[in-house]
Amino acid sequence: MSARAEGSHPVDEHLDERRAAGSEDHRSLGELMSAVTTDVSTLVRQEIALAKAEAKESAAHAGKGAGMLGGAGVAGHFVLLFLSIALWWGLGNATGYGWSALVVAAVWAVVAAVLAVVGRGQLQKTKGLPQTQQSLQKIPNAVKGHEEANR
Repeated sequence: MSARAEGSHPVDEHLDERRAAGSEDHRSLGELMSAVTTDVSTLVRQEIALAKAEAKESAAHAGKGAGMLGGAGVAGHFVLLFLSIALWWGLGNATGYGWSALVVAAVWAVVAAVLAVVGRGQLQKTKGLPQTQQSLQKIPNAVKGHEEANR
């Protein structure tokens, strides 16, 4: 093949070469359809391979990130544990350790209640996958040849 011009497409380049050589394509319609089918099949296989490679790379990064966030959660838990112990100990010097333990437990009960209410509200706002559900509902009509029912 000749040196490709900047921005030109390999197919265009191939056609230009065939035109310059003065050759005509005498392939039958069946041969052309076979070539198109082979090319489309190759393209689909290559796209699937690319998607698999991208998904694998993305999953690896997501796994590492999730592991690090899990470690951060454990570390944060220890921070809260030791801060709670320090609060209990500090209040215990003034009020007695039994009462200070109840105060710290009450603070954590309030935090847990607030988080539960806010989390429940967020879960109730979840809509799922509305566009995907809508698209999937259209597939049976398209397969049956009744695309107009989707409109």
